[in-house]
Amino acid sequence: MEKDLKSLKRMLIGAALSMAVVMPTMSQAQAAKIGFVNTERILRDSKFAVESQKRLERDFAKRQKELEDLAAKVKAEAVKLDKDAITLPEAEKVKRQRDLAEMDRDFQRKRREFEEDLAQRKNQVVGELVERANRVIRQIAEKENYDIIFQEAVYANKRIDITDQVLTSLDAAK
Repeated sequence: MEKDLKSLKRMLIGAALSMAVVMPTMSQAQAAKIGFVNTERILRDSKFAVESQKRLERDFAKRQKELEDLAAKVKAEAVKLDKDAITLPEAEKVKRQRDLAEMDRDFQRKRREFEEDLAQRKNQVVGELVERANRVIRQIAEKENYDIIFQEAVYANKRIDITDQVLTSLDAAK
């Protein structure tokens, strides 16, 4: 019985010593400063993103209008050909079908080029914005002694969300 009591006493002392070692570590982990940034909001709501979107729309508006006009012309020619097909001589009908097919290929090529150019410019703008945002996030992290800032999370408490602060700093920096 006395032996069991000594073993229990040693175990309790060991547990107490373990807790003495573990507790400071736990309090340090609990004291870690954590932040979260909603990347989607940065890409959507920052002044740079809004201005860039407007600039893209302006830059591509003329080509967009040309594509819409060309699409309308192709459609009008197709309707006219369908309407006239009954009365047209075969040679004329084949010639107009070829012309319409050529016009449609030209439209499809221009549409593809437009979409590729637009996607490339959008990617370029997003890349610039992400680079700027990351720079601002690092500055905030260093200035305010954050241990880690997450940009993707399934859930983040509003208490650690610093997105508004990043947006403000990002919009202030030109």
